Amino acid sequence: MNPIGNIAPVSIATTAIEPQTPSAKETRVVAGVLVPDTPVIARAIEHARIHSENYLFNHAMRSWLFSVSLAQQRQISHDAEVLAVATLLHDIGLAQSFDGPLRFEVEGANAARQFGQSAGFDGRRCQLVWDTVALNSTPSIALHKETEVALSTAGIALDWGGWGFESMPRARITEIVDAFPRLGMKQQFAHAVCRIIETRPASTYDNFARDFGERFVPGYKSPSMVDILMNAPFSE
Repeated sequence: MNPIGNIAPVSIATTAIEPQTPSAKETRVVAGVLVPDTPVIARAIEHARIHSENYLFNHAMRSWLFSVSLAQQRQISHDAEVLAVATLLHDIGLAQSFDGPLRFEVEGANAARQFGQSAGFDGRRCQLVWDTVALNSTPSIALHKETEVALSTAGIALDWGGWGFESMPRARITEIVDAFPRLGMKQQFAHAVCRIIETRPASTYDNFARDFGERFVPGYKSPSMVDILMNAPFSE
């Protein structure tokens, strides 16, 4: 059963911005996947490597490679640099080096947008990067947004929860995972989310982190959205 619905909406290829496709000289093969290789993407990879723990960096790389693979399989036109930057930096707000007061997706989205601005992205491309990172853990929305957002979300969801696993050739998955091992991804990710719950619980009450708090963090209790509505200072 897929709790987030169709992982690849049929409209995924219809809302792309003007494609930014690297030339043939700006490509290389990583873990069996032909990927764009521009200075911006190289910087994004290094930025993710510097600011992320090893397991989180590998997750970002696998997610990007899965996103690119999905685009190639379905011949989906997209902005390759936006897809790369957004996917490579999608969990940067979860890294130990980031400790702002906002929910980690928004902290990461702000940092990723700043990276895009420094790379010369215009406002539209920066907004797509921000939307991708901010919404990557809300696929029920992200999969129905622009092509780059949906593609990134699909690749992230495949690596994180196995959604769409059957749509990717097993040999491709094996090669990507062998090149960028999971390094205890399940437990490491859970520990990272629990760290945020323990240090800034108010940022977790309305998102998926709440599930980790209720399962793993003693004493954690989020307020009920029903109670908030019913206790609002209005007569009806």
